Amino acid sequence: MVRKFIKVKMFHYQVLSRARFPLFFTLTLFGVAMIYIIYTDNIIYDSFESGNNEIPKFLEAHERAQGKLRSSIGNMQLRLRSMKEEIDEVEDENWKSLVPPFNVTEEQRIAWFREKMPKSKVFMTNNLTQQFHSRVREFFKSGCEEHFFMAWIAPARSFGRREFFSMESLFKAHPTGCLMILSRSLDSRRGYRILKPLVDRGFKVNAVTPDLAYLFKNTPAEAWFKEMKSGNKDPGEIPIAQNLSNLMRLAVLYKYGGVYLDTDFIVLKPFRGLKNKIGAQSMDMESKNWTRLNNAVLIFDVNHPLLLKFIEEFASTFDGNKWGHNGPYLVSRVVERIRKKPGYNFTVLPPMAFYPVDWIRINRLFQKPANQGDSIWVQDKLLQLSGETYGVHLWNKQTSNLRIEEGSVMGRLILEHCILCQHIY
Repeated sequence: MVRKFIKVKMFHYQVLSRARFPLFFTLTLFGVAMIYIIYTDNIIYDSFESGNNEIPKFLEAHERAQGKLRSSIGNMQLRLRSMKEEIDEVEDENWKSLVPPFNVTEEQRIAWFREKMPKSKVFMTNNLTQQFHSRVREFFKSGCEEHFFMAWIAPARSFGRREFFSMESLFKAHPTGCLMILSRSLDSRRGYRILKPLVDRGFKVNAVTPDLAYLFKNTPAEAWFKEMKSGNKDPGEIPIAQNLSNLMRLAVLYKYGGVYLDTDFIVLKPFRGLKNKIGAQSMDMESKNWTRLNNAVLIFDVNHPLLLKFIEEFASTFDGNKWGHNGPYLVSRVVERIRKKPGYNFTVLPPMAFYPVDWIRINRLFQKPANQGDSIWVQDKLLQLSGETYGVHLWNKQTSNLRIEEGSVMGRLILEHCILCQHIY
């Protein structure tokens, strides 16, 4: 108990120390303001007691002074808010800096990447990255029944309600599980505020700045990463962060084992009993054989040979110009090649497990029923999902701008599997 208290205290100190100057300045000014108000109020009180005839003039001066003080505090708050906004803008610019230019040659793109990459925080090493391994080990020592990972390489400000619902559903199904988010942007004051509502309710979730060099060390991705950092490799037209996310999930499971989930996945029931699983996105209805796998959900033991094969495929066939080539298509290629070879202990689950609705039809899950037929369909779909479905991939690329309508399948699912249950619609 004492160690846990000390850890919490240390964590709070680390968070607060990042804001030390603005916080100290704010508290100091607030303290001066309070002393001034108390002091002048005492003068007014003493003046009333003594029957001072200058009271009205003094009150008038007092009100003017308080007005100026309030104005100063208001201006200070605006300046602090402006500072935070500037920090967010820098974060956004850092994110945008790795979005490649369109309609350029490969040589031009490599030159662009060589210029931008040294300035990008994604590839930088600092005190937080150096603490990565120890923070992961320490976090998962705290009585976690299940180990979950997510990745977030976008700015913290873009981590919205959809992503928060994903975390809520995970902890609703696994209240004693631990979730670690690999994210530089969420490993911050803003990130702490985002995760705090779940932390305050006793759930174990933390964001940790990943050490990419450590994650890829002693794997086939190590040479690929060094070449990419040298600025001599074409990152492709697809933002490099997307492909780093594809690789990070493989590496973190290979090094630590557990469950990886995309942040647009709603968990419907516990994953207990699932071991070394990957889900099919689609299947042939006649042969019942899968036709495509997906990497939005991965469940594997530490050092699993299939994960090593995935990493090897990523490094040897990397193509940053084809969407999905280094992600869903990659896992499909590898499993197709080794599916009949011995030594790989894993199972492919049918689409109903993680991808019960294809990305082409997912929109309907967000729409409220317009008639009795729609209402019956919603009830039937909810009943179907309550069976062998562990969760629903929301295909954010297709649905991120869709509103969750009241009475829709998605609205009903979130109501049943949320914890805070705020701002659903």
